[in-house]
Amino acid sequence: MTVETRLIMGMPITLDIPNSEHTGIHERVFDFFTDVDIRFSPFRPDSEVSRFNAGEVGESALSSQMRDVLEIAHRMREFTDGYFDIRRNDGTIDPSGVVKGWAILGAAQLIEREGFADFCIDAGGDIQVGGRDASRQEWSIGIRNPFAPQEIVKAVKPRGQGVATSGNYIRGDHIYDPHDRARRIEGPVSITVIGSDVLVADLHATAAFAMGDAGIYYIEDLEGVEAYQIHRDGTAVQTTGFKEFVFS
Repeated sequence: MTVETRLIMGMPITLDIPNSEHTGIHERVFDFFTDVDIRFSPFRPDSEVSRFNAGEVGESALSSQMRDVLEIAHRMREFTDGYFDIRRNDGTIDPSGVVKGWAILGAAQLIEREGFADFCIDAGGDIQVGGRDASRQEWSIGIRNPFAPQEIVKAVKPRGQGVATSGNYIRGDHIYDPHDRARRIEGPVSITVIGSDVLVADLHATAAFAMGDAGIYYIEDLEGVEAYQIHRDGTAVQTTGFKEFVFS
């Protein structure tokens, strides 16, 4: 079996690794995601995140993985003028906005270290690909219609890069403007970002969605990052270079 899906970190994670039968690579990657969940889940009272929030673990005792995630979050908060912020109103943190892309990228690096150049990791709709699919074709990734999730509105070819989508149409209003946490995001219902890797794509997708209608212009100004934004009225807008990734 080269394609397998499991529910980990509260989302379906699908691994497609051509020519990987009987290698055990799927199990190793799923174990990695399980370890990430144990460390970072804000819903597990024994996770490092929960223990840090409860004051049971001080900053000096944090793991290198936690320090890495917190540093990424800090850099993104400064880079986005506060639109990317893992801090809650009560002073605790929820690093999920970093951890998802960070975990997918880590899994991709694990697969590559094991000698597999061809793979696709889809974790809750955020994707990292490498090489080509089992038919030796470029990986094709579908962007779902937020108003009818079974429909695909665009098919893109990431060419070894990462793809991430942010929006409130599936999980409700879980993304907010940190400058006005009570304000509902208006305008866009989803924004799909293609970046150099899935972590880059995921971080900027989250920040861009929090910016509302201005998010697409924020992505336009980033070098090497492209996006496709769908609005509540069904219209869509894309960055200048996004067309280069679309299957014709």
